[in-house]
Amino acid sequence: CCNGKVFANYWMHNGMINIDNVKMSKSKGNFFTIKDIQKEYDLEVIRLWILSTHYRNPLNFSREVMEQTKNGLERMYNGKEHLERLLEICEEREDGDISKLVELKKEFLDCMDDDLNTADAISKVYELIRYTNTFDENTDLKVVKGAVKLLSDFTSVLGLLYKEEDDNLDEKVEKLIKEREEARKNKDFKRADEIRDALKEMNIELKDTRNGVIWKRV
Repeated sequence: CCNGKVFANYWMHNGMINIDNVKMSKSKGNFFTIKDIQKEYDLEVIRLWILSTHYRNPLNFSREVMEQTKNGLERMYNGKEHLERLLEICEEREDGDISKLVELKKEFLDCMDDDLNTADAISKVYELIRYTNTFDENTDLKVVKGAVKLLSDFTSVLGLLYKEEDDNLDEKVEKLIKEREEARKNKDFKRADEIRDALKEMNIELKDTRNGVIWKRV
């Protein structure tokens, strides 16, 4: 500033971190670093936790909050997987309506333009997931594609949903589903139920449709 130069175009001051609603400090013995907490929680969960509060507000850490954040991230991944599966089975129709997607895009951008309000922006991601979870095999393919792109745009801005799914798990699940279908054709319903229960223990939920079995992580 003393040399006729601009000191800063934007000045941002972030809120402090609280631990169970108590200010974090070494003197209180509740101090930890990102390296410490990543031993318990994936860094993507930590990123979502940080973004879920406006940067100027105090950020509260608790195990309960982190578990809720972890579950929220899982819902996002499940929503993404649901849309990717619909891409494979849906067809283009004449009744597609993308007005909701257009509305959500505008609202998301408005949130980000409002002093980087990532907390409200994330609420729009969850709203998009809730909306697309109502999609099924009868949904217009154009709408599904639009939703996939919108989810990708949202999460790219926030740096979320960047992990690839476990291909080995997918292969194992598909094999079990195929075995279950064979058991049902052979009227071996006991074996079919056993496979469904095994998949449930793997947090895999099945849905029978006219186009076959759709599965998702829960």
